[in-house]
Amino acid sequence: MPMKRYHLFIDNAWREPSTQAWFASSEPFSGQAWAEVARGAAADVDLAVRSAHAALQAPAWRDLAATQRGALLRRLGDLVTAQADLLARTEQRDNGKLMAEVRGQVLNVAQWFHYYAGLADKVQGAVVPINKPGVFNYVRYEPVGVVAAITPWNSPLALSAWKLAPALAAGNTVVLKPSEFTSASLLELAVLAREAGFPPGVFNVVTGFGAEVGEPLVAHPLVAKVAFTGGDVAGQRINELAARDFKKVTLELGGKSANIVFDDADLEQAARGAVAGIFGAAGQTCMAGSRLLVQRGIHDRFVGMLEDIARAAVIGDPARVDTQVGPIATAAQFRRILDFIAVAKQEGASCLLGGHALEGPAYGQGQFVAPTIFTGVHNGMRIAREEVFGPVLAVMSFDDEDEALRIANDSVFGLAAGVWTRDLHRAFYMSERLQAGTVWVNNYRATSFTTPFGGYKRSGIGREGGVEAIKEYLQTKSVWITTRPARENAFVLG
Repeated sequence: MPMKRYHLFIDNAWREPSTQAWFASSEPFSGQAWAEVARGAAADVDLAVRSAHAALQAPAWRDLAATQRGALLRRLGDLVTAQADLLARTEQRDNGKLMAEVRGQVLNVAQWFHYYAGLADKVQGAVVPINKPGVFNYVRYEPVGVVAAITPWNSPLALSAWKLAPALAAGNTVVLKPSEFTSASLLELAVLAREAGFPPGVFNVVTGFGAEVGEPLVAHPLVAKVAFTGGDVAGQRINELAARDFKKVTLELGGKSANIVFDDADLEQAARGAVAGIFGAAGQTCMAGSRLLVQRGIHDRFVGMLEDIARAAVIGDPARVDTQVGPIATAAQFRRILDFIAVAKQEGASCLLGGHALEGPAYGQGQFVAPTIFTGVHNGMRIAREEVFGPVLAVMSFDDEDEALRIANDSVFGLAAGVWTRDLHRAFYMSERLQAGTVWVNNYRATSFTTPFGGYKRSGIGREGGVEAIKEYLQTKSVWITTRPARENAFVLG
């Protein structure tokens, strides 16, 4: 059976890459290539950005009322719902996530478009009671311009929607560069955007590699804003490139999030939450609760509960409905996780569970890492300081609230944190003092389009989600209108 071939999507049309080159997209479970994707280059980026820039000024997009933009987004959300099975199958083949989780994410993507469809015509300016006579002043919000959106391989549709929905609701145009490992589902989404009625040039997708597509996109002089999700090292590079032209940025980067369990917690609920926080999506999520802090008095009992749950996990083919842990999405990430495990062992951490790759007929091509639990970890170890992005848990103990805070906040990251306690005072105390953009209390890894998400420190700049996110894609203009034309002295500031 011939492989499906995906072209670039520019100006509402499929286009051959200028390179006339293609690269394969492979299934993480089987290792088999199933699609060919266009290998774009700087020339393709330039074509897409210029198309997006032209669309900003074209009446078909520029003159749309905000309510009409909202209608297009609502239609796109409806189409995503109608094509949820296709989108989920496509993404699951690309990145190996559990089908049950991917389909849920796709339906959630539709909700993101619906939410910002409703918000599109709620962006309101203000009349300012200015302190000068004879002047009428008002503030208006305008789109920033062409947005470069760069998204990762772990949740491509979801993390792209986090950018696309507010950017389009605000009236911008977008050039999207998906990960080279997971481009197909975003190209399928582009088809739906065209079907929804978005004018040519409003939404473009250029596929390819970081140096060949990503950097030229960020550096393009017509790009006004960059929205990126990925690792902190890549985010730093993007921020530096964007700063050369004073582009606005939203960076949702990595994390080394602390999940803190107190001795008064519902331990069964906390154990399930800790497992979901690190072994869900095989740990391939920026918000993973990869540092588990357990109060000393319950440490051994609680770790035993974790071990029991993790040992019982169903590991294998992500297309099966009963699978709980799937493969690692890329070969490079698979090797990186195993390297981190080796370092943790060398540094003296005790491997209670896992710590190795899985092989055999149930594991396809073998790109699986067993759920891994390290105990005896201290915060100076690499396993506690660096983002592994895999199913590897570092367990540490603490005595009281202040020690837990010292350990949790002793990190260059600050994306998320979890707190498990029945004490309401403690819940508020910890939430106020944890240096993290999101704090979950008695739950973990929940997100919503209704509330902002983002990080402190090296975990990023700006927020995605909620009303705040649309502000990331707007610029503010102050307008002064003279109502008293006479000026007594032209050389004195009015």
